Amino acid sequence: MERKQTGLDYTLLFLIFLLMCISLVAIYSGAGQYFADDPTYYVVRQLVWYGVGAVIITAVMLLDFDFYKNLTIPFYAIGMVLLLAVEFFGTERNGAQRWIFGIQPSEFMKVFLILALAHLLYRLTKDRQDFSLKADIIVLAKILAVSLPPFLLILKQPDLGTALVIAAIIGTMLLMSGVRWRLLLSLVGTAVFFVAFMIYMHQFHFDFFSEYLIEPHQLSRIYGWLDPDGDTSGIGYQLNQAILGIGSGQLFGSGFMEGMQTQSDVIPEIHTDFIFTVIGEEFGFLGAMVLLVVYFLLFYRMIMIALTCNNLFGSYLVSGVVGLLVFQVFQNIAMTIGLMPITGLALPFISYGGSALLTNMIAIGIVLNVHYRTREYMFKSEENYS
Repeated sequence: MERKQTGLDYTLLFLIFLLMCISLVAIYSGAGQYFADDPTYYVVRQLVWYGVGAVIITAVMLLDFDFYKNLTIPFYAIGMVLLLAVEFFGTERNGAQRWIFGIQPSEFMKVFLILALAHLLYRLTKDRQDFSLKADIIVLAKILAVSLPPFLLILKQPDLGTALVIAAIIGTMLLMSGVRWRLLLSLVGTAVFFVAFMIYMHQFHFDFFSEYLIEPHQLSRIYGWLDPDGDTSGIGYQLNQAILGIGSGQLFGSGFMEGMQTQSDVIPEIHTDFIFTVIGEEFGFLGAMVLLVVYFLLFYRMIMIALTCNNLFGSYLVSGVVGLLVFQVFQNIAMTIGLMPITGLALPFISYGGSALLTNMIAIGIVLNVHYRTREYMFKSEENYS
């Protein structure tokens, strides 16, 4: 017996609103130094991007999320065509060929891949009866067949940060696929072996390694991460200044617009990739914890939506979005405090920027759509009534 639709998730919307407020405050403090005559320059533009994002969320919610099953193949095909176009005709910036027609297709491929994998898993698991090892291998092979082409194209641009996000989405969907743990552990073992192989090549065949296996700017980022004191003018300098700023914030922070590192223009990209430095320095440990608590509540809410959704496709969609956002938050904050290499990933909903914010707003629109159109049944799941 059908009861009702669960309705719009105001809790999720309120959490996004809180993140927007934190974003505007941090951007105003961190980016005002670049436009002394107009300190609201980046803030106004971020507000515009949020406004566009709100329109996109509304558009995403117009159609029942179940209808997106019909669009997964076209969206995936468009994403792959754009990635191939970037490979042959893309514009190069800062040593990476990632843009074409003024857009970065790899950003939108994140959402397209979530849609494609969610639909694939739905078809593979909806009426699954065979749980043998052979069947698990087939499921794993199909997931990798869909996932690896965009992953490899993005990695070749090179865009390690986005490639890692794609890997996080793949990992999340593999966890949701229900394949046995030894297969998943074998994939982890393969990744560990690859890292060990790269280290071996670096140590004993450096010429080949630096010429064919890694880009110079990627290698400099790894050097700057491993030995920031030895790189006083590049990545290491940026990382040291960020850590110094966050550490100087201590418990309560130095105060809004009072951060020494933030206001002295010594940290490049502080309003984008390194915006967590602004929060850590000017609002201290407590301010950083407030941000992390908001993120935790956001992820918890999305996980609950995935668990309570009685439509497999919807659950897979939300799970993919969780994997997308959780990894980006972890990577950005970890690179800012020196736990991970610097990859250029934005802090979701906080960093200044258009394409990354719009991608995340599309993802939130999908989650809101799933929650809004999840129906409550007294006895059976939605699949039993379709």
